[in-house]
Amino acid sequence: MRILIIEDSQQIMETVVDYLELEGLECDCAYDGQQALALAATECFDVIVADIMMARLDGVSAVRQMREKLKVLTPVIFLTARDSLADKQAAFEAGGDDYLVKPFAMQELLLRIHALARRREVATVRKVEFLGVCCNLSTHEIFWQGRPVKLGRLQRQVLAHLLQQAPAMVSREALIEAVWGDQPPATDSLRSHVYGLRTSLKSANIPISVETVHGEGYRLISL
Repeated sequence: MRILIIEDSQQIMETVVDYLELEGLECDCAYDGQQALALAATECFDVIVADIMMARLDGVSAVRQMREKLKVLTPVIFLTARDSLADKQAAFEAGGDDYLVKPFAMQELLLRIHALARRREVATVRKVEFLGVCCNLSTHEIFWQGRPVKLGRLQRQVLAHLLQQAPAMVSREALIEAVWGDQPPATDSLRSHVYGLRTSLKSANIPISVETVHGEGYRLISL
């Protein structure tokens, strides 16, 4: 399990990380909200543990930006000395899932982390990812580094199927069946949608493209 710890106190950070790593968890560290946003934009975590009071972007503001701008769905535990109802309300409204007041027992933090991770596993939608491009297989929504990518409906379906098989090749027949089912188009629509998908990915500065394997099919490649 991979945890992002956001804490500006070196002593508290070391104490928390040492304990969690002894319990078999992998920890990444951010010492302010800005560092946390940079990590959340490019990395995937199972749980985020965030302090509130920090010099460069407080924890509540950082989590709010993760939810609203980066569309990060990772469960968040706020770990703070602030215990007023107003503080707790602000934390939960920003997107927090749990709230633990300092001082705290390390075992209780561990139990809360495991509880949130289990809850997330139950609620997690099916996703597939390749080279930083992620697809929600339930909705065919496409994300690049946590940000939504605007594509046409059929382009999203083509990309979703390619992502599921990446980096392997997908035959033309399999793609046509995945997108159009048992009613394939009369014309060579697949070729035009692949061309449009390439153009859209390039316009969005996403460093992958669709390579044609002549006479066989298509596959995703890194640029």
